[in-house]
Amino acid sequence: MVRLDGWMASSRLTLLMILALAGCTCSPASAQVSTSVQETQQDKKKAVQGDPESVSQEVANAEAAIVKSDWKAAEPLLDSWLAAHPTDARALFDAGYLADATGRSDDAVALYSKAVAADSKSFEAQISLGLLQARLGKPAEARVALEAATRLDAGAAGQAAKAKAWRALAHIDLKGISGKPDAAQASIDLLEALKLSPETTEDTLLAATIAEANHVPASAEAAYRRLLKKDPDSATAISGLAHLLIAQKKYPEAEELLQSAHTKAPNDTALTAQLAAVLVAEDKAEAVPLLKEFHEQHPQDAAMARMLAEVLADSGEYADSDQLYVSLLAANPKDADLLAGHGQNLIRLHRYPEALKVFESATAIDETNGEAWNGLAFAAFETHQPAITLHALTVRSKYLPESATIYFLWATAYDTLHDKKQAVAYYHRFLDSSGGKFPDQEWQARQRLGLLDKAP
Repeated sequence: MVRLDGWMASSRLTLLMILALAGCTCSPASAQVSTSVQETQQDKKKAVQGDPESVSQEVANAEAAIVKSDWKAAEPLLDSWLAAHPTDARALFDAGYLADATGRSDDAVALYSKAVAADSKSFEAQISLGLLQARLGKPAEARVALEAATRLDAGAAGQAAKAKAWRALAHIDLKGISGKPDAAQASIDLLEALKLSPETTEDTLLAATIAEANHVPASAEAAYRRLLKKDPDSATAISGLAHLLIAQKKYPEAEELLQSAHTKAPNDTALTAQLAAVLVAEDKAEAVPLLKEFHEQHPQDAAMARMLAEVLADSGEYADSDQLYVSLLAANPKDADLLAGHGQNLIRLHRYPEALKVFESATAIDETNGEAWNGLAFAAFETHQPAITLHALTVRSKYLPESATIYFLWATAYDTLHDKKQAVAYYHRFLDSSGGKFPDQEWQARQRLGLLDKAP
């Protein structure tokens, strides 16, 4: 019999990916940072208050209403003025700000764009356009506008406003445009921001994020630790530092950090997940009760339910694990990973025909899911369908590396189909790679090779 243990890889938890900074003379930092680049209402109100001597009375009255957030009073004044003066850059900016503040994003983009066209040196219009486009998920357009803003005189808005443009560019470049992050440029962007305004906690977190993205974990770790000196209870910094420690397999240090944080914030999903991952890595049984308690208190948290299902399966509690998978699949029936986890439990519970159907569904949904092909190969073999086993193994080999137990499965499938040449070849591959770890299968392989050598 082919054993499941040792060859069917169980899907592992994906730890929080916290990024960080390199090539920066500022103190690098790390942590999960906000990607919001929205201006505050106070910033915008400052932007619409320009030189009172250079503006018409109608526009001045509209701006006075805007400062009071009296949109109903401001809008007709601006509409009337723009009907007669359609290229008044200041009035166009004011109208764009009003549209932006009242949730009419498309109108705001159009008006800000007209303001920029009317006055290419309008810093307020340019940065407002870029920040709005960033909020709307248009990074390419946002980057053009924000970069243009950094080249302009900020005027009354001040250097802090220009620093905001550089920070927004750092977020955009870190995330990337069209799936192409540029962490090196993000470092430059943040440095430019720090030349114009003091470093904030958010900057430290962003710097650390860029550092890790630039593959300089030491800089990221230093930044997290620096931030934790200022704020020992910063969940973001703790999570980021823990991620780095886990990546370096410094599990005891990560556990100490996370245990303390979890005690203070037991309902923090990210910290609980990381602590559980560390306990699993250390083979500590405490991972199961930790996740069970969290699941009982937060039964609707699907991510933690999935994590608990995986941990229960790894600890041999297949029936309990499968109950969770079935529940999760009720809400996400076409999730190939959930199907694969469910199928693995069915195999461990010796419910092979059911497992076969589940793995067939999983591979139909996602042909690149190597774990599903693993399961299909095994389930097919257990249901005496070696041809399906070979097909599943063939596809599986596109996505996952071979192993001793996979070689044994190949060999036994070919042997069942009386393909002597292939069976012999794979039995030898199995014996060459098994290293005494599978004594029962090694004995069986040698027995079959002896018989096959004698066969005509």
